Amino acid sequence: MKNQIYLRRKNKIIVHQGQHELPFSYLAAALRNIESLGYTFSLELLERIRTLSEGEFFALYSDVVAVLKVKIGASRQYKPMYPNFPKQVMEASEGELFVNAIIHYLTLDLPVHEVKKRLPLLRESRLKLIHLGTDEELLQIGMNFLRSNSSLSTTDREDLEGLIQTYEGIAEALPAEIPQKENVAIAASLLLKYDKLPATFFAQYCKTATDVLRLAVALSDGDVSLATPAKFRKFKRGERRLLLRLLEASSNIVEDMNRYKNRWIRLGEILHPFEYKESYPKAAEAFDILRNNHKVETFNSQVEQALVRADVNTAIKLLEQRPGEFARRLDHLLRLTEQGGTVLSAFEKIAHGVSTPVLLQVLNHFDKRDNYGEWRTFFPKGQVAKVQAIENRVPGLPEDIRKNAADICRTSLLNRFAQLPALGKVYIDPQLHEHLVPFSMRSASKALRTIARGSRLSIPDGGTIRFFLWWREGIVNDVPTGRVDIDLSAVLYNEDWKYMEHISYTNLRSDKYQACHSGDIVEAPKGACEFIDLDIDSILRYGGRYVVMNLYSFTSQPYCDLPECFAGWMIRSAPQTGEIFEPQTVQDKIDLAANTRICIPVILDLVERKVIWTDIALNSDPRFANNVESNAGGVELMGRALTSLVKPTLHELFMLHAQARGALTDQAEEADIVFSLEEGITPFDTEIIMADFMQ
Repeated sequence: MKNQIYLRRKNKIIVHQGQHELPFSYLAAALRNIESLGYTFSLELLERIRTLSEGEFFALYSDVVAVLKVKIGASRQYKPMYPNFPKQVMEASEGELFVNAIIHYLTLDLPVHEVKKRLPLLRESRLKLIHLGTDEELLQIGMNFLRSNSSLSTTDREDLEGLIQTYEGIAEALPAEIPQKENVAIAASLLLKYDKLPATFFAQYCKTATDVLRLAVALSDGDVSLATPAKFRKFKRGERRLLLRLLEASSNIVEDMNRYKNRWIRLGEILHPFEYKESYPKAAEAFDILRNNHKVETFNSQVEQALVRADVNTAIKLLEQRPGEFARRLDHLLRLTEQGGTVLSAFEKIAHGVSTPVLLQVLNHFDKRDNYGEWRTFFPKGQVAKVQAIENRVPGLPEDIRKNAADICRTSLLNRFAQLPALGKVYIDPQLHEHLVPFSMRSASKALRTIARGSRLSIPDGGTIRFFLWWREGIVNDVPTGRVDIDLSAVLYNEDWKYMEHISYTNLRSDKYQACHSGDIVEAPKGACEFIDLDIDSILRYGGRYVVMNLYSFTSQPYCDLPECFAGWMIRSAPQTGEIFEPQTVQDKIDLAANTRICIPVILDLVERKVIWTDIALNSDPRFANNVESNAGGVELMGRALTSLVKPTLHELFMLHAQARGALTDQAEEADIVFSLEEGITPFDTEIIMADFMQ
């Protein structure tokens, strides 16, 4: 399990020193096979592997190949409707394509075609190195999850569970602080599950009633962000006592519980607090107040009343008690009064108490307040990666007020970062301007490379983008899925986001530029696949710029109810050479497992030759078929919003750290620490960024 996690996340494996000398022939054969997947071993790793016995080597090699195949999608067979794609689709008559589709829809049989021999793949990609790793670094990955000042993705949680299960001394390695309350609940539930919870854990990390609610949700495998209600499982007597004891020890429990009143009432039905009212009287009384609808005046209600009355002084006095809430409402307060200096003076006094992620976002807001353009884009919390785009109607602020608000945030961050260990000479790659800070990864899908939504990656050399999709129907949680039809589509827009054309099962090829679909398959008992090829130069000549990749569940099953579904894209210079699915040409792969029926994994900006990482879901209209035509408006809106995000970048974050505790250099080879796309701290090191640079 260790090497599976390590290889998938860091392209590293642990190999302990052996006492043997492995024949070169075994190693050479293994390298050739791994190169076909786009990987190879580093020199240091090769030297360590040569000390293994034949049995040890074959076991290691089998594990590595299995992980790499799953990682890039090569563990499945790809049999599209047209096996000689793309040439076969481009050369077929409209009548042939139409008849083949009708026959498949009526019989579910695929048309029989002669599979023609394809020329070998040209060497199209640089091999990725697999390095030698250590147990210490792998364990630190798990601790970085817990030190992270941001929420964890499903993959992060699964990997954290694997590390907690694997390492015996995990309790002693826990960090002194777990700043994210969601992560406290996740860690506690996992440590309890594997009987590794330190006796002092809750006294150190669990302080409020909401912390207790998150723990109950985590124990029930629910959404610890509390964005959606959880279905609580039946707790054991010991677990009930634990939750009530933690609740009893919390402060202001009535007000805190009232924030999630209905959920606490449902939880109370399972905890039976009145059976333990002698031991936990505060908890029992709090449940009684909630169940009997006794009036509770909350902090937020007092703040809202003050804001409605435009009583800024009262609002300030209240918000000074909760710096994070003050920061979130700062813009509103400044718009309510002409005495902006008074508001800023009060905020400056408590800014040190605002968390780093919130300060970064408030700084970004005031720094770029006039740059929002037509849309403002938000990512609501929760397990499904949905986006809200609203028309930008934020009233103006005086320039000096806007600038001073930003300066307070910047100064507070610089002072905070200055307390951290010195960095020495720092090199920051200018390309990091195109990568956003990973504030929340809770809804991020499992992917070959995971970065913050809205970040941009360069399209490597090659003239053709090939989208791919693979899915399977079957049984999930003892429930048959029935027939499953997932559709792959690509929508083309010009630079003004005016629709130009789409490629999908309704339009297998374009008459205006070189693009085609491999054919619509509508069932997948043994797995099915679809592909789309897009010739970049022909699209640019046609006046196109943006291509939105779309995935639709036509038969309406959410992706979370499928046994398996993934998609991605490749870069090809000669589309008719090599296999249709060539592992070493895969650039990104994303597993679809969210509770949604529409996904937009990426948007291509072909003018800039950039891939914009989106990984978002859309809601389908229940009145119409779930396809690209029925959801065109939502796709266009999301495209406009995600290509014009105004969010903090990694370049800005790392620059603050460099100014506070380092010295900038423009030469990477001179630097003590490098922030770039290829070496040092990269945008893909999300757990390091969230743990070490967002404290």
